[in-house]
Amino acid sequence: MTAGPNEMILPTSQVSELLQSLVKALRAFQMYLPNNPMYQRASQNVRAGFTPIWPVLDDLVLQVAETDFIWEEQVVYHQLTRTESLAWALYKDGMRVLTLRKGVEEEEIIRFLEVVNRARFMQQDASDDLLTLLWEQEFNHITYRFVEGFGDEVVPEAMGAMGGDTPTSAAQVQQQVREETQPKQTGIVDLEEFDSTLYFLDEGEVAVVAEQLRQEYSRDARASALAAIYDIFETESERAIREEVIGILETLLPNLLNAGEFRAVASVMRDVRALVQKAPHLSTQLRDRLLAFEAKLSEPEIVRQLIVSLDGAAALAGDEDVTEVLRELHPAALGAIVTWLPTLNNAHVRELLEQAADRIAASSPGEVLKLLRDPNTASVKEIVEMCGRLKLQGAVPGLGETVRSKDPAIRLASVLALSEVASPGALTAMELAIDDDDRAVRLAAVRAMGARGIRNALKRIEPVILGKSDRDLDLTEKMAFFEAYGAIAGATAIPTLQSMLLTRGLLGYKAGPETRACAAVALGRIKTPEARAVLQKVADDKDLVVRQAVSRALRGQPA
Repeated sequence: MTAGPNEMILPTSQVSELLQSLVKALRAFQMYLPNNPMYQRASQNVRAGFTPIWPVLDDLVLQVAETDFIWEEQVVYHQLTRTESLAWALYKDGMRVLTLRKGVEEEEIIRFLEVVNRARFMQQDASDDLLTLLWEQEFNHITYRFVEGFGDEVVPEAMGAMGGDTPTSAAQVQQQVREETQPKQTGIVDLEEFDSTLYFLDEGEVAVVAEQLRQEYSRDARASALAAIYDIFETESERAIREEVIGILETLLPNLLNAGEFRAVASVMRDVRALVQKAPHLSTQLRDRLLAFEAKLSEPEIVRQLIVSLDGAAALAGDEDVTEVLRELHPAALGAIVTWLPTLNNAHVRELLEQAADRIAASSPGEVLKLLRDPNTASVKEIVEMCGRLKLQGAVPGLGETVRSKDPAIRLASVLALSEVASPGALTAMELAIDDDDRAVRLAAVRAMGARGIRNALKRIEPVILGKSDRDLDLTEKMAFFEAYGAIAGATAIPTLQSMLLTRGLLGYKAGPETRACAAVALGRIKTPEARAVLQKVADDKDLVVRQAVSRALRGQPA
């Protein structure tokens, strides 16, 4: 073909470069959101591609073929692979001419490419197609010419603002091609002599074609794109290329989380680990960056984003998908998980995250200890409760510090957790709580000590029993101290308790009814005949409170 008048002053290479920038932008718009740097860079490259065009032309008229774009009778774009071809994406829906006018680069070309992407991935039974989507945009700087059903008729509405141009029918184009074609040589097969429809295939062949089409339309384009990116990383050893690939993956992660693509997130994490092992000649810096990328998922902000996505999902992709992502979390994610757990509305999501938190805590006691000691941790109480639920021995030093917290709720949770752990170190750390200023904390501590018979606690319990404590205790708390005293001191406490229960003065019993009742309860915890004998002496006591306490104590004694 000869060069057209415009081609004499504008090299076809400039038009080819512009079309390549459109193709690259089309892929970028498919993978990234508008706020992504890769998306924005692709948009800038497209606009830059028009810079050498407009000083020469006022409009760029492209003929659309199956695999090509043709300008001034020159092929300026050629792509045989249809799934990757921009020309085919337009041609298959009937576009035959695309005209871009000066000013299109400001906004409309970006919207045009987004529309093409939407049309490429629509379902086969969708009510819209490329033509209807373009109509909705009402472009001012883009016009186009479609043919209806690949036939000879041009859709009038699809001609856009083509002015006085006379549309060329499919028949005219075919005639022009025949005129330019050399006479057929003898022995050369001409495909026009054969039926070009699918109807000459047998039923089995039609089924195979239909299945291949179904697979193509249902193919996960993102997985193919990621596989290509990984291949580039492995095969290209140039540092700049590998850094760009890592940048793409780092940007992709939050987008996948926002979209609820949890299985894809887990897959990316696994593939990144594999790249560290498989990529040849990988520098130490890039290796560290890949390894750091794996830890990026456990950063507090990313974990928060993950939890919000999970909680807001109308329907989870499946427990396996979510669990697969949660398995990738590092110990650094524990604090964020525990902090956000109380805010969740979805009970099922809360259960999955609690399991993940328990798994991390059980395998990383060092992280638990770090959170307990960090004054900026917002969820100390929840972490303390987790320590008790999991009976974490490694958390005892941290619980020994939280039991002295200024917050009574944290001190109480610490006492209960130490009681669950119940190791010698845990029980020693809990002794201090017997003298706590908060009643609930004291009760929890003394009951735990009494239940386990910790003799070291006697030095803090005996002053209350002997009336040497300045603290004013109610009956419930007083009984708890006496019960603990009886359980810990055992038979050695009988003389003291007997004196309180039986000793009389001139005007009656020296001890008041509440103290005598508490002494009876304490004797009930001493399972010996001597203790039972003392209780039987006052089984018919005139005071109702004492009599009820004795009756309860005797029921717990061996016969």
